[in-house]
Amino acid sequence: MTKEPSITDDLIAAHGLSPDEYAEILRLLNREPSFTELGIFSAMWNEHCSYKSSKKWLRTLPTEGPQVICGPGENAGVVDIGDGQAVVFKMESHNHPSYIEPYQGAATGVGGILRDVFTMGARPMAAMNALSFGSPEHPKTARLLSGVVEGIGGYGNCFGVPNVGGELRFDPAYNGNCLVNAFAAGIADADAIFYSAASGVGRPVVYLGAKTGRDGVGGATMASAEFDETIEEKRPTVQVGDPFTEKRLMEATLELMATGAVVSIQDMGAAGLTCSAVEMGDKGNLGIRLDLEKVPVREEAMTAYEMMLSESQERMLMVLDPAKEAAAKAVFDKWDLDFAIVGETIAEDRFLIVHNGEVKADLPLKALSGTAPEYDRPWVNPPEPGPAGDVPVMAADVALMKIMGSVNYSSRAWVWEQYDHTVGADTVVIPGADAGVVRVHGTRKALAFTADVTPRYCKANPFEGGKQAVAEAYRNLIATGAEPLAVTDNLNFGNPEKPEIMGQFVGCVKGIGEACVALSMPVVSGNVSLYNETDGMAILPTPTIGAVGLLRDVDDVVRMIPEDGAVLLEIGGTGTRLGQSAYLAECCGLSAGNAPDVDLAAERRTGEFLRQMMAAGHVGAAHDVADGGLAVAAAEMALAGNVGVTLAADGMDELFGEDQGRYLVAATETGAAAILSAAGEGNIAARRIGEFVGSDITLGSADSLPLVMLRQAHSDALATLVA
Repeated sequence: MTKEPSITDDLIAAHGLSPDEYAEILRLLNREPSFTELGIFSAMWNEHCSYKSSKKWLRTLPTEGPQVICGPGENAGVVDIGDGQAVVFKMESHNHPSYIEPYQGAATGVGGILRDVFTMGARPMAAMNALSFGSPEHPKTARLLSGVVEGIGGYGNCFGVPNVGGELRFDPAYNGNCLVNAFAAGIADADAIFYSAASGVGRPVVYLGAKTGRDGVGGATMASAEFDETIEEKRPTVQVGDPFTEKRLMEATLELMATGAVVSIQDMGAAGLTCSAVEMGDKGNLGIRLDLEKVPVREEAMTAYEMMLSESQERMLMVLDPAKEAAAKAVFDKWDLDFAIVGETIAEDRFLIVHNGEVKADLPLKALSGTAPEYDRPWVNPPEPGPAGDVPVMAADVALMKIMGSVNYSSRAWVWEQYDHTVGADTVVIPGADAGVVRVHGTRKALAFTADVTPRYCKANPFEGGKQAVAEAYRNLIATGAEPLAVTDNLNFGNPEKPEIMGQFVGCVKGIGEACVALSMPVVSGNVSLYNETDGMAILPTPTIGAVGLLRDVDDVVRMIPEDGAVLLEIGGTGTRLGQSAYLAECCGLSAGNAPDVDLAAERRTGEFLRQMMAAGHVGAAHDVADGGLAVAAAEMALAGNVGVTLAADGMDELFGEDQGRYLVAATETGAAAILSAAGEGNIAARRIGEFVGSDITLGSADSLPLVMLRQAHSDALATLVA
């Protein structure tokens, strides 16, 4: 019998539990916990699993709508797309592991989010990622970028899911803490969704998939703490992924579901066997008994503590219909995966862990999950930024080259060309556009996917920044011709125990909630990642929004590729505001002024108008106006169409202002006339702003540059960084 360590103040602190939390454990148990029990409480009560600092505010988000089949609380959200089908999707972070070990950290982030989707009974159809790294000059940035991109591609390409979009940014605030947010979506029959709530007393609890090892032990607790100089010691807490095993696990799981043997099922993600078993029991109001000697292991002499907290990948936990055990086991035998009955559901509110006949943990199950600690953290509104003041002026063509040749706004082809974005042969719009588009296999329908946030806005004004993240995701879907359906969020922030950081979180969540209501895009799933700090330096507030839209006919897709001779229209207003703009950041080295206001009523009105114009056949190409304003948006369309553009706009505000709610539309003369006429009747701001012609970018009355020169600068920045 292995002797377990004594419970000391240092051991309690090492498990991320506060003195008050440990006192609550003593009160619940009326005794001192065992070492294994301490580990279980640590795993379930950490920020990553319990959402103890964020639950109060997450409850304020809109999560319902006529299209929502299942909102937050399950492995992923489920949204109706008609014809008896549903899209299942979620976004989740793997930030801390990816900083410690970039390849495996990012790879297992992809593996985890894919399991969240197929655990619900959906076959994955698309993936995205949203990445944030430190300054390009920082000594770790190039290595982290290369490792993360290689890990995402290595796992996703082997598994066989197209990676169709995402975003990438660089800022010194991420020097000590990169962000890796992974998104996945899949398709399922709307009446065949599988949930995680256990039901029925005395039913077998079955372990599925790969064997358990010591990799990832303590990973969830590590993900709920700030970094410091001991970061390298945390490398063993990073999981190791095997995409080929995951592919077999998906096929076996989907086949198993078709047998009718599955009562409930849960992915083993953060906190592994502990979290999956507790969540299944808690949701079903049942207890769980586990006999750990029956757990398939790949290492000798593993302790109960290690087995319960291992985050080895490619594993699932299921409650089984006992009458169908033989059929279920045959499926997993065929796919050469472990299938082991490791416990049973019990009537009592009890989490009972037995190892070789010895009780290692005997805990009230509800206390671990449903009634875990919840905090109302003090918060303050962050200080308002100073005014932008007199903005330095430079030649518009020089400014455009500096912005589009920077690592933040250059081509992302170096990234997405390492991903398989066409596997499955259903990809309609590849990365590099406003949204990736993938056909729903075997149908005329398609889904559009985008991920958005502007962290500098969120820092300057968390409320408007939160609104803007949703609004830009909405515009990206609209610009592709899609009907926006719903969002998933990945809320990345610093230490919530600091009132100013908690204020950033509260403000962003309030803004997200208001925008989701106004734009009818409920939040159906998501993730919170806190304590993204190193040596007290927090990341920028980064509430990533992953959004999904529906095209009822794939032929309705609109691209951002204009034809030579097309008229260029600006819909939704004009540029007036340079506060917190890409121009200030990239050309002037400034972070000044407030974030732009987001008029949500105008956003919706303009978006619906543009969809009407698309349906009428008047729109040849479209693109939303975002970072860099009119000049950057027009230049991006020109590069996509390999045709020059002439803009009848002058002044830095008009060219580079980042006022929200705007689109650029390319149309024929006839189409442009119809759009302008309809806009006038509908009181929508619209104007003719230029045309696509020639081989130069011409900005106003004076400045121009060859398209080929801009393409060179735009193409080289990322490759130069990693070289």
